Amino acid sequence: MRMFRAIAGVRCLYAHAILNTKSYVSTTRRAVLSRPSVNATVVSSYYYNNLTSKRYSSRPDNLRDKTIKMEEIEHMIINANGINMHVAEKGKGPVILFLHGFPELWYSWRHQMTVFASLGYRAVAPDLRGYGDTDAPDVASSYTSLNVVGDLIALLDVVAPDQDKVFVVGHDWGALMAWWLCLFRPDRVKALVNMSIVFSPRKPKRKPLESFRAFYGDDYYICRFQEPGVIEAEFGELGCERVLKGFLTYRNPGPLLLSKGKCFGQPDTPISLPSWLSEEDVKYYISQYEKKGFAGGLNYYRNINLNWELKAPWTGSQVKVPVKFIVGDQDLTYNAPGTKDYIHKGGLKGDVPFLEKVVVMEGAAHFLHEEKPDEINKHIHDFFQKF
Repeated sequence: MRMFRAIAGVRCLYAHAILNTKSYVSTTRRAVLSRPSVNATVVSSYYYNNLTSKRYSSRPDNLRDKTIKMEEIEHMIINANGINMHVAEKGKGPVILFLHGFPELWYSWRHQMTVFASLGYRAVAPDLRGYGDTDAPDVASSYTSLNVVGDLIALLDVVAPDQDKVFVVGHDWGALMAWWLCLFRPDRVKALVNMSIVFSPRKPKRKPLESFRAFYGDDYYICRFQEPGVIEAEFGELGCERVLKGFLTYRNPGPLLLSKGKCFGQPDTPISLPSWLSEEDVKYYISQYEKKGFAGGLNYYRNINLNWELKAPWTGSQVKVPVKFIVGDQDLTYNAPGTKDYIHKGGLKGDVPFLEKVVVMEGAAHFLHEEKPDEINKHIHDFFQKF
C-alpha cells in the first residue's frame, strides 16, 4: 500500500494502465473465470487462410524442416485497456506470452508458436499497441510503458484467467515491456526469457535521450525517431518494403545511424535477404505496415524520457522473477558501450537477482529468434521445463 500511495500523484495514466481492472468482462470462450473483474472483452476470433512460412522445426529436439501451417493459428480481437488488441494463439496448457519488438508483429514468433503448442503450452502472441491489427492511438504519449503493461495485464485476465502466473518471452521493445511487466507486476510472471535488450535500471541524474545524443549524435536512430512525422515522411519516400528489409537485415554490430537521405543505402540498390527471411515473410510485414504506417511503433521511442519520469517510484528496484537472457554477439545492443561489462561483471545479476543464465549466441545478430529459431526454441524449452 505504501508503494501505491507514493505513486498516487503520477497521474491517472498509471491508474488506467495498471490498477484499474474493475470493469465487467463478457467472453464467449469461457464460462468460468477465476478473476471475475477484468478490463478486457473478447470481441471476435478467426483464422487466416493461405498464409504459410517455411524453415521451421516441429520441436526443439527434432530439427527437421517443416512448413508452418499458419491457418492452424487462431486469431482474436480483445478489447483490452480501452483498445482493440489483435492476438494470435495456438495450443492448450500453461500460457507463454510472446512479446515482439520493432519493426515486428505477432508473426515474428511464427517459429515458436506451433513448436510450443505441440509441447503442451498455449502460445499467445499479440500485436502490441500501435502494431498490425491492434489499435494505434493517435497521441504519442499513449505508448508509455505503463500503457503497454496495462494492455498486457488486461490481456492476461482474458487468456489466462485460471493461471496466476504465466511464462513470458520478449524481444527488442517486447523485451523492454517484459522487464517492466516483471518490475511492475511480478505476481503475474512465472519465468522470463528475454532477448537482445538487457534490463536498464533507472539512472535518476540523467534522462536517457540526452545520454543517447551524447554517445552517438543526432543521427542515431533513436534520436532521429523523436520528431513526429519527420522520419515517417522519409520512410514514405523510401517505401515500406525497403524500410522493413533495411531493419530486418541489419547486422552491423555498431550503432545504427540514419542520416537524412542515406537510410539503408542507395534506393536503387536491392537489399538481399538472409536465408532465414523469405520474400513471403516480408510481404506479410508489408501488408500490415501499409495499413497504419510506422508511427505506432515509433511512438514507443518517443516516450523514452516520459517512461523515465513515470518510473521514478521504481528507482533502485530489482526484477525479482526467474530470468534467462539471450543475445547475439553481432547484435548492436550487445555491442553498445558498457553493455558487455554490465552483463558479465555482475551488474545485471545485481539488478535481476534471480537471473539464472546468460547465453551469448555466436554469429547471431538482433533478430535471433527468427535467425536461429531451433536454438532459441531449445533455450526457451529447457528453461521453462524447470517450472
